[in-house]
Amino acid sequence: MTSPAPSRPPLLRFAPSPTGYLHIGNARSALFNGLYARRHGGRFMLRYDDTDLARSKPEYAAAIAEDLAWLGIMPDLVISQSQRLSLYDAAAEDLRAAGRLYPCYETADELDRRRKRQLARGLPPIYDRAALKLTAEDRAKLEAEGRRPHWRFLLEPRVVAWTDLIRGDAHVDCASLSDQVLVREDGTYLYHLPSVVDDAATGVTHIIRGEDHVTNTAVHIQIFQALGAALPAFGHHNLLTTASGEGLSKRLGHLSLRGLREAGVEPLAVAALATLTGSSDAVRPVASLDELAGLVDLAHVSRAPAKFDEHDLDTLSARTLHQLPYDAVAFRLAEMGVDTSERFWLAIRGNLGKLDEARLWDDVVRGPIRPVIADADFAAIAASVLPPEPFDATTWKSWTGAVAAATGAKGKALFMPLRQALTAQDHGPELAALLPLIGRDKALRRLRGESA
Repeated sequence: MTSPAPSRPPLLRFAPSPTGYLHIGNARSALFNGLYARRHGGRFMLRYDDTDLARSKPEYAAAIAEDLAWLGIMPDLVISQSQRLSLYDAAAEDLRAAGRLYPCYETADELDRRRKRQLARGLPPIYDRAALKLTAEDRAKLEAEGRRPHWRFLLEPRVVAWTDLIRGDAHVDCASLSDQVLVREDGTYLYHLPSVVDDAATGVTHIIRGEDHVTNTAVHIQIFQALGAALPAFGHHNLLTTASGEGLSKRLGHLSLRGLREAGVEPLAVAALATLTGSSDAVRPVASLDELAGLVDLAHVSRAPAKFDEHDLDTLSARTLHQLPYDAVAFRLAEMGVDTSERFWLAIRGNLGKLDEARLWDDVVRGPIRPVIADADFAAIAASVLPPEPFDATTWKSWTGAVAAATGAKGKALFMPLRQALTAQDHGPELAALLPLIGRDKALRRLRGESA
């Protein structure tokens, strides 16, 4: 049983291919790794798996960094595989020398026909290692015909077992697998070898990724061992699906982190939903990533699919805003150009669905707005009994008491005309908090029906 126990501070990584925008499912893996590092005093690395030069784009790499920054997951180290090809070349030569990397000359069509024949005979569609039977003369003849080899890793036909950080005891019988292609005909690398080489070279201690990588992990463990490298710990989390059970894709733009950001969804809500869904912990709003890191426990992650309803994001986003402390939002208010005072934030946060709604209440506080006067006589009486400044949290109660005594109005008949006159809205934050921000002068002018 493979059960590494790294003694040094943990180093975890998120390794996306810059071939598209990140979606909330990708964020799940990034957050599990970033939050684990945060919780255990470790480091977090962003590694661009960009050896597919045709599909990897710098604009996607920049977008990935931007999306992670929006989530608050800031890498301590950033590397790109396209800048590290010499490491993979050296590892491939070591594997060739050890007899673990061997050349194959079949075309894609030939391999497809072979798989179909195996299936028709009731055999598993795994590579039959025919290339191992080729002589030097056979290989020379094929290359003379213009064929170039791809290179497969020779798997040892044994059970690879490890103690999974999430799934517990895990194992894969490698005798049931095809030897993985590590190097294409053109000499470029597929995912497996660069991933293992970089994990070993950078000292990654823990790899947390989706359960779709379980089989890959068995192969990777054999590559680690063939290269004489120390093994990290592995954990495989369940995958996020839509409420109907469909998998996520980079092509689902409305669930991309960029799309969610543009829609005004709070990043902490995305982080909480992405990590707590599919676990025994209830999805809840959090005030910081440190708080979320304290909640996320790999032992609580279920093995069942992690279904989420995207519409839950709006509710969770609003609940997140309602409890965000002033220090967490002050710089964002400043960027919006609205009132940056703590009392303004505490007055309005409980009524926000999205942060940009703060602009409405900034207009209400600072004006000018056109008031709604339902009854001019009522408004005039209210103006006549408006207390002198300074206003405080008790002013609203004492003023409405005086208005009630002077007019006989009560309940909605008392409060709604005052709200409409002061804010031009039928609902909103408590006026006990807004009135001191509006001030006496604007309140009087609005009660007279003036824009102020």
